[in-house]
Amino acid sequence: MYEAFFNLRRKPFELLPNPEFLYPSRSHKKVLAYLDYGIREHSGFILLTGEVGTGKTTLIRQLIQKHLRDVLLARVFHTKVDSLHLLAMINADLGLETEDKDKPTLLRDLQDFLIAQYAKGRPVVLIIDEAQNLSPDVLEEVRMLSNLETENNKLLHIILVGQPELRRVLASPELLQFRQRIQIVCNIEPLSEDEIEHYIQYRLEAAGNKNAIELEPECFSIIHGYSRGIPRLINILCDYILLDAFANETRTVTAAAIQEIAQDLSFNSQYWESLPPDLPEIREKASRRDHGRQSPGKLHGVLLNFNTRLQNLEIATATRPPDHSGELRALLGAINQRMDDMGQTLDALSEIVRAAPQPEVAYADMRNVSVVELEESESEPDKEALPVPQPDGKHESWLKRLFFGHC
Repeated sequence: MYEAFFNLRRKPFELLPNPEFLYPSRSHKKVLAYLDYGIREHSGFILLTGEVGTGKTTLIRQLIQKHLRDVLLARVFHTKVDSLHLLAMINADLGLETEDKDKPTLLRDLQDFLIAQYAKGRPVVLIIDEAQNLSPDVLEEVRMLSNLETENNKLLHIILVGQPELRRVLASPELLQFRQRIQIVCNIEPLSEDEIEHYIQYRLEAAGNKNAIELEPECFSIIHGYSRGIPRLINILCDYILLDAFANETRTVTAAAIQEIAQDLSFNSQYWESLPPDLPEIREKASRRDHGRQSPGKLHGVLLNFNTRLQNLEIATATRPPDHSGELRALLGAINQRMDDMGQTLDALSEIVRAAPQPEVAYADMRNVSVVELEESESEPDKEALPVPQPDGKHESWLKRLFFGHC
């Protein structure tokens, strides 16, 4: 909607896990280094955790594109399954036949496949996303997969990706052996306040225009206060910020505008269970600074205005009667032309009548003369001729007088 106004090639704050928009924060750089090291050193288990929206899936996709090009990859995203279905999904993603096979057969097929790939010098990596949904029994089955190894190397490298609760699941006593198998542990941290400005500029530049909008210095601390540094929430808030600026036809964003947008979205109650401790101070500071300024308008009003304008346009388009103005103008023109032609014809006939020889009996007196009298009059040429009325000074044609009388 607003891309053309801000000279952007695409929307900069979409929620899709696009590696092109992955901002290399300090935490992301460290996690990528850990993951790359774990794969290169043939580590068994790698554990990656992070809050919802911190970019775990995007980071994994970048890892696949840039660091795992020569690696055979199996990915599992649906984790609310039992051990049999999990094993079947792993084999299917590796291209193995799984139909009508029991667990021992699936395990044997997987082991044979891993040995064949190891002989070719091709590592195999298994990524299990949303691993916090795995039950302890299924996690134990995953641990057993790490036993597929040679004397020197693991045949299967496993990366578990999940939310912070995954660590709490693994902390249970029954999973002690599992925890001891984990060699690399890394966690994606939210962005710090000083990274917010760079994050926004990075995504705007990736979308085509680094200078699309100008945010006041206080805006970044407010955005961090509401989002708490979670990239997904930053994207949601910034997308509405661009929409509000577009609706008000401005490229400058104030702290007051962001406050209004967040309040209209009920941002804290929508995305957080509690208010961040630093947010009231931020709100008070921004309110004092922007006191007396004209705000760009609440987001709710902006969206209602868009919706109303669209509805009115649809109604006007649907109920507008057909436009016959062109046909009416053409018809009126034809009528006027026809009347002009008739007037000219009447004038011409009037001239012809005046120039013709006058009849012996005037038309005005013929109305009271019978046919017999007319014949007698014609047979007696010696009788005195009746007076012939002459045209008056108005020069009216006889046809006009016949139809309209004297004017």
